[in-house]
Amino acid sequence: MSAPHVRRAAVTGIGVVAPNGTSIDTFWKSTLEGISILDQVTREGCEHLPLRVAGEVRSFEPSSAVEERYLVQTDRFTHFAMAAADLALEDARLGQADIASSPFSLGVVTAAGSGGGAFGQRELQRLWGKGSRFVGPYQSIAWFYAASTGQISIRRGFKGPCSVVAADEAGGLDALAHAARAVGRGTDMIVAGSTEAPLAPYSVVCQLGYEELSTAEDPARAYRPFTADACGFVPAEGGAMLVVEEEAAARDRGTRVRATLAGHAATFTGASRWEDSREGLTHAIGGALDEAGCAPEEIDVVFADALGVPEADRAEALAIADALGRHGRRVPVTAPKTGIGRGYCAAPVLDVAAAVLAMEHGMIPPTPNVVDICHDLDLVTGRARAAELRTALVLSRGLMGSNTALVLRRGAAE
Repeated sequence: MSAPHVRRAAVTGIGVVAPNGTSIDTFWKSTLEGISILDQVTREGCEHLPLRVAGEVRSFEPSSAVEERYLVQTDRFTHFAMAAADLALEDARLGQADIASSPFSLGVVTAAGSGGGAFGQRELQRLWGKGSRFVGPYQSIAWFYAASTGQISIRRGFKGPCSVVAADEAGGLDALAHAARAVGRGTDMIVAGSTEAPLAPYSVVCQLGYEELSTAEDPARAYRPFTADACGFVPAEGGAMLVVEEEAAARDRGTRVRATLAGHAATFTGASRWEDSREGLTHAIGGALDEAGCAPEEIDVVFADALGVPEADRAEALAIADALGRHGRRVPVTAPKTGIGRGYCAAPVLDVAAAVLAMEHGMIPPTPNVVDICHDLDLVTGRARAAELRTALVLSRGLMGSNTALVLRRGAAE
């Protein structure tokens, strides 16, 4: 009697709308070269606020990527999501005919931490300044965390499992885990990921309550995790969407399997002390390794959470050592997000995109702006490092106390 078929979740498409690139090629080239695009905040209404540096997406024109009927009812974070989903579907070679053939087995999972702040602020200003008759009907949905999931599914005709993870940063990895489990249960394909647009004035004011937010004025010094002068994180907008589908089915239709989502685990240690995240992250890494059937020494690269707060950075370095043992002090670690900013739920999804590309190209991208490491880590800085990469570990923690780890395996050669 033959063994039952195990459905494995594979990444077959990647779509990126990031501060350093709005396509896979530009994103990867900039990431590989360690280019930092962090710069002064230019968003209207933010000039007088204490946040000085951010990662802005300046090369994205919504009207060239999204139809007008969707633009008027959605916020910038959903514009990013719809554009990135289109790019991911194109990369996976999934056309409208493929979608029309089985719409009830196609779904969407997104994660969002901030929602549609710019849209909501505009409508509330109309309410306060002119009255309720001047508030549009889409105010009730455009700001909502689930807006991107809903609009992608409506626009593309997906009628399968759809959901949203309303969470802090680690929710980006949790959304990919939801997608993997849906595929494991029988769903053909899920578009999954996260995009954020937290740079509207209202959104920025809300973030000023985060003690971990960097208010440094020099872009080159504003976000330097794992160093003695770490002063917090720099926020960013943009994100990534991935096509996740069953590996064997993807190969049957002749699509490249870029990577597999091999293992995931999450814990919660609360927002009281960053020192507590050491234990939580250690358990998350161990759980992800167990689910992937992966030994610690099989991890070839770690994409770090890299918060930029001394206590948090120390806790992460110790968690990597705790979970991976001796290998934890030898394995290369990187944090490309120091060149583009930390995009809340979108940050770890961009890390996943970078990790997949790193495994494909055999190159570990560097950690921009970071020198003089003060933790026991083999942090890749300066230039990219060539390496045989079969398995990657992506880490994420949220400001409210979530800890998540995701193990990726390189797609097998055809």
